[in-house]
Amino acid sequence: MKKLTILMLCIATLGLASCKKDTLVQNPTNKTIIVDVLPSDWQLSADRNTYTVQLDKITNLKEIDDFHIDNEGTIVAISYPNSSGNFTNYSALPFVYNLQSYSYTVYSGGILIEVQNSDTQTVDPIRPSTKVRIKITLVAAENVT
Repeated sequence: MKKLTILMLCIATLGLASCKKDTLVQNPTNKTIIVDVLPSDWQLSADRNTYTVQLDKITNLKEIDDFHIDNEGTIVAISYPNSSGNFTNYSALPFVYNLQSYSYTVYSGGILIEVQNSDTQTVDPIRPSTKVRIKITLVAAENVT
């Protein structure tokens, strides 16, 4: 009986000694894409109500595929340069800046940014007169439906 107890104690000791704690660190799968948009990149619509820019015509947005559209999220923010010419603050879209309403549409392969005048007194929107920086954040998510 004594030998059996010692044998069981040895097995338990070896079993517990062989356990180790693993720390798993997952790398973030979210992606950020920065796009600089020049004033000349904005196009006025035929009805003169909207300025648009297709970001996929400026940079490759291959990360925005059908899987992303169906399962993941997209956050778009815009930044205007400060007096030093630096981009330090971002405002998430949809957003109103100087009476101009900014919104976006995501489609497979790209993003369309739209600028419309939020003031009903004036019809024509105002094209951004400086380079703006667009930050696109692609948020990975698990579809649970």
